[in-house]
Amino acid sequence: MKCIAVIPARYASTRLPGKALLPLGEKPIIQHVYERVRQVPGIDTVLVATDDERILNRVTSFGGQACMTGTHHLSGSDRIAEAIATRPCDWVFNIQGDEPFIDLTTVQAVLREAVSRNLSPVYTASVPIRSLEDWVNPSVVKVIVNQKNQALYFSRWPIPYQRNVLANDLISVFREKCQEKLDLGLHQRHLGIYLYRREFLLEYVQMPPGPLELAEHLEQLRILEHGYTISVVPASQSGISIDTPKDYEDAKRYYEQNFRGSK
Repeated sequence: MKCIAVIPARYASTRLPGKALLPLGEKPIIQHVYERVRQVPGIDTVLVATDDERILNRVTSFGGQACMTGTHHLSGSDRIAEAIATRPCDWVFNIQGDEPFIDLTTVQAVLREAVSRNLSPVYTASVPIRSLEDWVNPSVVKVIVNQKNQALYFSRWPIPYQRNVLANDLISVFREKCQEKLDLGLHQRHLGIYLYRREFLLEYVQMPPGPLELAEHLEQLRILEHGYTISVVPASQSGISIDTPKDYEDAKRYYEQNFRGSK
């Protein structure tokens, strides 16, 4: 069995342009992600798929593998599909390029579950939601699963959440009305890590989006809408993603407190 981990990295991020190349300690963010994923047993190749030569050159400068892809892709999955189109393998990881502290035990658990059980063409992960704020935050994607840990639905909440409809003062309303009764143990946060069977990934990116995907702006719903299953592996750590300037400042502080001086 051969597994390739692909890290999609575009330069023109809307909220934080060029974030893959921003420094975190002595290394750019993309290098932290790359080097952490390289530590996972069972991953044969780590590859950065980018649309910008600056990222390509930076990755190759530290000895990493990278390839150029088109600028037209609307999602990381589309970019990854182009990157592996001529690369033989059995499984393909989609690893977010903005998570320099990605939890390696989660990556290992997803791969182990896929290899040992092989129930679905796609595997992902989730962690428990531990705060009311996360529960009502539309940026925190929720997932519900069946008794086989296969996804029933993903949502920004409420189900289905319409991205352009604003819900004012949800946190204060639910804190007042529901906090004493709410059982957060029922709620799971989806982590943006995917492991695809190679053949399915190439098929998936050709599928048209359905109404649920368009309503929620969640591409994984396309898989469910077309009748396929996604297995969800329980995890304990959510990691830190860098999407905004504030996230970047938080990540720098976290790095200084936890990684500065470590090898």
